[in-house]
Amino acid sequence: MTVRGAGAPAGRVLAVRLDNVGDVLVTGPALRALAAGSRSVTLLAGPGGAAAARLLPGVADVLTWHCPWIDAQPRPVDRADVYALVDDLRHRSFDAAFVFTSFHQSPLPTALLLRLAGVPWIGAISVDYPGSLLDLRHRVDDDQPEPERALALVRAAGHDLASGDDGRLHLRADLPPAPVDRSRYVVVHPGTSVPARAYPPQRCAEAVAALHAHGWDVVVTGSQDERSLAAAVGGGCAVNLAGRTSLAQLGAVLAGAAAVVVGNTGPAHLAAAVGTPVVSLFAPTVPAARWAPYGVPSVLLGDQQAPCRDSRATRCPVPGHPCLTSVTSQQVVAAVERLAGPPVLAPTPTAATALEEVR
Repeated sequence: MTVRGAGAPAGRVLAVRLDNVGDVLVTGPALRALAAGSRSVTLLAGPGGAAAARLLPGVADVLTWHCPWIDAQPRPVDRADVYALVDDLRHRSFDAAFVFTSFHQSPLPTALLLRLAGVPWIGAISVDYPGSLLDLRHRVDDDQPEPERALALVRAAGHDLASGDDGRLHLRADLPPAPVDRSRYVVVHPGTSVPARAYPPQRCAEAVAALHAHGWDVVVTGSQDERSLAAAVGGGCAVNLAGRTSLAQLGAVLAGAAAVVVGNTGPAHLAAAVGTPVVSLFAPTVPAARWAPYGVPSVLLGDQQAPCRDSRATRCPVPGHPCLTSVTSQQVVAAVERLAGPPVLAPTPTAATALEEVR
């Protein structure tokens, strides 16, 4: 750890997390620690993570900016856009900033913009020499879970969680009511932000059918773009809520589930943030030690020694996608029932009539 000068000021703090939903959610404990010792916390998020940022306790305001060196679908660097951000941040007069990144991202380009914006104190985790860009250059163990990695940074600057805070992922308490009227259902979320992490659709459909055959009501969720995928996976034995929920509504649906079956993608961390057990269909392209669902009971499925291990591939480089194709429907059912117990034994209405349509 390299520190230049005193610890972080405790006034108006800017936190920066410029990637996606899951990345923002796992930063939640660190943001609560900042809020516990600061006058206010503003989060600068990317377009993909802004909705999640608005669900986090301790975040007073959310700014949105598409960052060309962080976003997974980067735009060209636009000088006018960059300087508009710099001018906006300068006008807001933050006392300190923390740049949160994953282990493979550099905080230094963002720190340069914050210096140009006149932010007087900046902290980040960085393996690279920062020169005068950082006041706190923190180093961590690479195998830490992402929530602990982010929390380690703010602790190094003298901030910590409030007394009684368990350090897990959390959402604000004012989620909307869940659009589901049954108490025992399983959510299956087949989509992923990165194709290499997806459970093959045919395998996923088999898992939905097997869960239904074992007596579970099944809800399939996804984005508007994933409605066809969700319909194919759900078949005639699940309700398709894809494209019918906001992120907050999806959080409520996950909160009411007995378990969630999902790949390594944002809704896995959303499920963890509402305390729901997760069957994690985890492709080992990134380490599970860092990115598995945090702080909730979970079962990890998938070959963690597959040839794609630690490749950070966005599309599977191995023919047949063996790391997840090898996971059977019966393994999924067994994992759900390990976490949630058996379904209600008495006959229940079909999923199509047991679950309300989202209005």
